[in-house]
Amino acid sequence: MDYDRYDRIRAVQWQGDHLRLLDQRLLPQEERWIDCTSAAQVTLAIKDLAVRGAPAIGIAAAWGVVLAAKQGEALDGALAMLRAARPTAVNLMWALDRMKASIAKGADATALEREAQAIQDEDLAANRHMGELGAALIAPHSGVLTHCNTGSLATSGFGTALGVIRAGVAGGRIDQVFAGETRPWQQGARLTMWELVRDGIPAKLIADSAASHLMRSGAVQWVIVGADRIAANGDTANKIGTYQLAIAARHHGVKFMVVAPSSTVDMATASGDDIEIELRDSAELLAVAGRRTVVEGADAWNPVFDVTPADLIDAIVTERGVIERPTTKAMQALFGR
Repeated sequence: MDYDRYDRIRAVQWQGDHLRLLDQRLLPQEERWIDCTSAAQVTLAIKDLAVRGAPAIGIAAAWGVVLAAKQGEALDGALAMLRAARPTAVNLMWALDRMKASIAKGADATALEREAQAIQDEDLAANRHMGELGAALIAPHSGVLTHCNTGSLATSGFGTALGVIRAGVAGGRIDQVFAGETRPWQQGARLTMWELVRDGIPAKLIADSAASHLMRSGAVQWVIVGADRIAANGDTANKIGTYQLAIAARHHGVKFMVVAPSSTVDMATASGDDIEIELRDSAELLAVAGRRTVVEGADAWNPVFDVTPADLIDAIVTERGVIERPTTKAMQALFGR
């Protein structure tokens, strides 16, 4: 695997005394960095989607705890503030629970810095391993469709679903990638295409509404997506629009793969019915890049995640292994109760 070619982006960077984040709201037009010197600034960056993607949110939050410790802030308050930044992605809670456990053991700022770095390093290693596992499921010369952004921008590097795609392209298993635009924040159009073009990967952008037509054409053999939370039965919360892709994939005989680290698996959540779905400001749906496109007086409903039932998923890929056709029993075998 040529990681020098396919793993060059680092959107979350610890600088020793502050956290540097690539502001993903401005891509691809502008590459601007935000320097966070406090847990409050990290919390705001997470809330405002300057940093997004479930693993990256967790990593950034861990560094937010380090900043609070270095500034002598009350760590319980910092943990609570960061935890409330966004509700759906379990990686945020997982990373903060890990930092809290270190605090309970008496960790000082230096020890917390080591723990946050370990969280980030482990995520990168997991992504690379998942890339290998997921790519092995794909027949040579396949076409794939992905949704939202699951690459280096959303993780410590390489990516989850996009990591599988990178590994698949490098190994000759994927000939063509299609990316849905992902309204309303257009993460597919702005971020995924930015990453794919930088890596020289054959990619085409499609309107979200073109996905079923594309599948019917026979150009796609796999839909490959990430996850923000995977329940104990295999139900998966991911970016809004994922569920309808899974339905269309099953109808057209296209395989559906979810790629996420084990930190995304929440065995305490029995099923997708128990996952809190974040609702964001309707203004995000009524505008593009801050410019209103809908008539004044109109309202909107803006859930940013949906839940794909396990029976529509052909494979869940984690760094611990692959679960094909996930069930509660299979999830318990790999992740415990």
